[in-house]
Amino acid sequence: MTRLFAWLAGALLLLVLAAGGLMAAALESKPLVERSESISPATINQARRLFHANDPRRLREGESRRTVIPATLIDEGINALAGRALKARGAFILTEDAAEIRLTRRVPLISGAAFLNLQARIRQGDGGPKISTAAIGPIPIPPFILEAFLAIASRAGGYGTEWQLARQAIHELAFDPRRRLVIVGYTWEPALLDRARTIAFSPDDLVRIRSAQESLAALLDHHAPERRIPLANVLQATLDVEGSDQRKNRRAAMLVLGVYLGGKNIASLIPEARGWSQLRPVTMMLSGRNDSAQHFAVSAMLAAWAGEPVADAIGLYKELADARHGSGFSFADLAADRAGTRFGELLNREDRRLDTVLNRNIHDRDLVPPLGDLPESIGATEFQRHFGSTASPAYRQLTAEIERRLDSMPLYEPQQP
Repeated sequence: MTRLFAWLAGALLLLVLAAGGLMAAALESKPLVERSESISPATINQARRLFHANDPRRLREGESRRTVIPATLIDEGINALAGRALKARGAFILTEDAAEIRLTRRVPLISGAAFLNLQARIRQGDGGPKISTAAIGPIPIPPFILEAFLAIASRAGGYGTEWQLARQAIHELAFDPRRRLVIVGYTWEPALLDRARTIAFSPDDLVRIRSAQESLAALLDHHAPERRIPLANVLQATLDVEGSDQRKNRRAAMLVLGVYLGGKNIASLIPEARGWSQLRPVTMMLSGRNDSAQHFAVSAMLAAWAGEPVADAIGLYKELADARHGSGFSFADLAADRAGTRFGELLNREDRRLDTVLNRNIHDRDLVPPLGDLPESIGATEFQRHFGSTASPAYRQLTAEIERRLDSMPLYEPQQP
């Protein structure tokens, strides 16, 4: 969905840029949306529950369903996609009988504050969502023109089939602003899942991912089953790739490694991978721990493919869930998560520091900060007693210490603008 959203929202922004003389009139001195790009652990939990309630693998063709989506999930999702795809900010606002999508992007290379603000109101009812009003800055856009433009843009971008399938699938839209819920009625069409996979992984991506899977399988075949091997060695071998696009090759390698260390079969994401080389089970270690290797690799994969806010939110959500039901909250695991997130972001940006590390022998200290003195195995009651919440000064003091340790590492130290 990131690519589809990026194309549609980006096309909408280009509508103004292409208008030439309207550009100056569309700019405003204040942003319509002003917020950070972070995603809360609660949103991750909402997304998880929504997926399990509407797992496409259990739906029958032609089956009609009604599902309830928290408005906060849509709101944070739009903001995260806007940030990752457009370097913008987004919001989803519910009113009595409509919803409003807002986007703000700061316009560079213009002296002073200049913002491009977009807003579109979507009305509820049978027959799927309809745009009722829209505007770019102070300039109103007739809804039928905007809908026609989005349809044309989706076809031009190669997403025409996905756009039509999604519109045809949704037959009801209702808003409950008091409880901040969106009710969607849809008819399941298996082609939606196939097209979603096509958007998520292009044919070139699949070639790279299969090559990465085969390379990792060949590497692991040199080790006895269940043998403990350093994650640093595996990273050095799997990320030492060449080709026409090294960044994409490394992202593919990180995806394969993250899925593997996350305990999943890549065929759950890519069905045709059932016929690919299988990976021998080994135990990868980082800073003397297997769980640190898992946290690092999964967070690096998420950051490389979904972005830093998603990776951070999932890492924090897992620790809070562990505090309630599992092994307890662990600041050591959280530090491994944050290190992995930073690593994935460097990989995604093709940062030269990553090349410097990969060109010599990698050690654990290159990847994660010291973990041994960070509090672990904190149950829910103890967490509440010592920290209260993730917004408390005590909690922020520890997370600030983790960030300080990461900032002091050559690989992750902040760069001067």
